[in-house]
Amino acid sequence: MTPRVNAVAERALRFSLRASAFVLALALAGCATMAPPQPWEKGNLARPEMQFDPDPLDTKITQHIYTSKEAATGGYGAGGGGCGCN
Repeated sequence: MTPRVNAVAERALRFSLRASAFVLALALAGCATMAPPQPWEKGNLARPEMQFDPDPLDTKITQHIYTSKEAATGGYGAGGGGCGCN
């Protein structure tokens, strides 16, 4: 390699290392400011529409029907008979 090409490659490497360090510092600084929710904010998180499963009874019924009709165990309990009579 010629000295000029080597110098350009070295400058590009230094720039990429500095850019990577800057991005890493930004990511760490952004994660450091996340605080757990305060007691007065927990009421908003407990609302039914904020839950992953807003209607647990409906989900349980749907899982029961699925396992009964498919005659499979999907990690939700025992396998069904396939006729839907469980």
